[in-house]
Amino acid sequence: MDKNQITGLVLMLALMTIYFQFFAPEVPEQPVEQETIETTAPAESTQQTSLASDVVVAADDSLTSAIHKERYGVFAPFAIGEAEEINIENESVKITLSSLGGVVKRVELKDYLTYSKEPLVLIDRNSSKSDLMLISNYKPINVSELYYRADYRKLEVTGTDSLQVSFQIAVDGGRYLEHKYTLGGTGFQLRYEINLVGMDGIIDNQDAQLTWVDNMKNVEHTLKESRAKTTINYQPIGGDFDDLGVGEGAESETIEQGLKWFAFKQRFFASALIAENKISKATLSTFVDTSDSSTVKSGTAVLTLPIGDLKTGMGKFEYYFGPNDYTVQKKVVDGFEQNVDLGWFIFRAVNKFLIIPIFNLLENVISNYGVIIIILVFVIRLILAPLTYKSHMSMAKMKVLKPEMDAIKEKHDGDMQKSQQETMELYRKAGINPLSGCIPVLLQFPFLLAMFNFFPNSIELRQQAFLWAEDLSTYDNVLNLPFTIPFYGDHVSMFCLLMTASTLLYTWSNSQMNSQMQGPMKSMQYMMPFMFLFFLNSFSAGLTFYYFVSNIVSFGQMAVFRKFVDEDKILKVMEENRKKNANKKKSKFQLKLEEAMKAGEEQRKKGKKKK
Repeated sequence: MDKNQITGLVLMLALMTIYFQFFAPEVPEQPVEQETIETTAPAESTQQTSLASDVVVAADDSLTSAIHKERYGVFAPFAIGEAEEINIENESVKITLSSLGGVVKRVELKDYLTYSKEPLVLIDRNSSKSDLMLISNYKPINVSELYYRADYRKLEVTGTDSLQVSFQIAVDGGRYLEHKYTLGGTGFQLRYEINLVGMDGIIDNQDAQLTWVDNMKNVEHTLKESRAKTTINYQPIGGDFDDLGVGEGAESETIEQGLKWFAFKQRFFASALIAENKISKATLSTFVDTSDSSTVKSGTAVLTLPIGDLKTGMGKFEYYFGPNDYTVQKKVVDGFEQNVDLGWFIFRAVNKFLIIPIFNLLENVISNYGVIIIILVFVIRLILAPLTYKSHMSMAKMKVLKPEMDAIKEKHDGDMQKSQQETMELYRKAGINPLSGCIPVLLQFPFLLAMFNFFPNSIELRQQAFLWAEDLSTYDNVLNLPFTIPFYGDHVSMFCLLMTASTLLYTWSNSQMNSQMQGPMKSMQYMMPFMFLFFLNSFSAGLTFYYFVSNIVSFGQMAVFRKFVDEDKILKVMEENRKKNANKKKSKFQLKLEEAMKAGEEQRKKGKKKK
């Protein structure tokens, strides 16, 4: 309907109202008594007013109908109605569906609570909105604004009761638009189908557009930490897992090749859509309103859906509303478990194949997560014991050779090249690899850093208390400071303090054995624990507690190893090696190392001459 048509209807409505008020023919008076006339005269006026009112209402309805016809075309009869809400639930989730739009309006996760101990509502009508745009007669129609007829039923699928809700708009001749939802008896997945049955000629052959906006709700203790781990993750068709990044600035990405799935991923929970067929194109974006503390981050997904799939019953998807639990998510779809950030490739491998299986095994028999962490430390330290022992033995050998190494330095005082060459020759004859102490330490690093990803992202620790820590997934707060210390924060974490103290103790004990570390390097090794004090003060209490226990166990392990180290025996073995290697040629590695040291020394001397 154009502007002229609307103006004409308004003028017609005004003229009809004036006519019935002033020019309508009067009803003939009846020969009745005065009392009757007095009582019927107002009735005549009321009748006229009522008639005029009916005409006005009819005209309004006509105008509204015309507007709906213009906006929704063949779907105009469904633009007015009353919304009906249907609740479906299983042991994990409670989902509210609405006949207005045939959409998901609310999702509550049954086994989880917010930080304030309220029911955890992942999305609701205020935080989440989805719109499906179809093209009819060359005009876009938002069918999510229409009222559908709901049909609710129970299904028996593979021995498990499933709940199915269908929302339909039937046009004529058995043609209809349908949104169908199926919830299984367990799990966090909701099957979703969009079907256009017999809609050729009504819906144009242009791709549909599904837009989903999710203002992700703040359900955790620390908003800053939550924002730092909230983004949109996605898996492109024919591509690798990716994300938009976790910065607070606006982020956007268009995936031309289409998507297998995407997820509005928060720290511990995700709302996701998985396509069984395909999403042919997608534009994903996020932004942060720093003034809104109730929302962690806002995400928008604009998805292009092939209309051919919807018309042939291939518009099949699956929602996931649930925790970022590795064990749960790896069963959803390939790559979906990457919503749990387990670190880079090597760290992820350690977590995936070692830490998580051990943790899950302990979790099945022990309910206290602090105890689980302690046992996990002992298991990991036992696995790494051979590497630790080898590193310790290397330091013991260096300690035995220290008097000779000091003599070499004194002999060639000021000539670093000759000192290094003679020291390398001493190592060769004694049968010592100078890297033998470094390599075992480096091999232990992936295990150390894997925990840096595992504990802060482990939903199992969420809201689990231990000792004075109320929640092992966030920092333990034993004292609130009346001010903020740069890089440290406005609170004191006791586990972080204990971790720092134990690291200093371990470093000091280790330095007693390490004869190679001299001068400034020996002092600098004590700076690292203080750096971690500032860096880890706001990290997961589970992580700092793990590092603290690991330091204590390592310290004890070192004390045990020292009891088995016989320095006299080591010295005797090295003397025998010297006799064997007296006439042995230098290895290629040693020759290249000496050449590199010689080149470095020459470069250093040239630099001094220029000055």
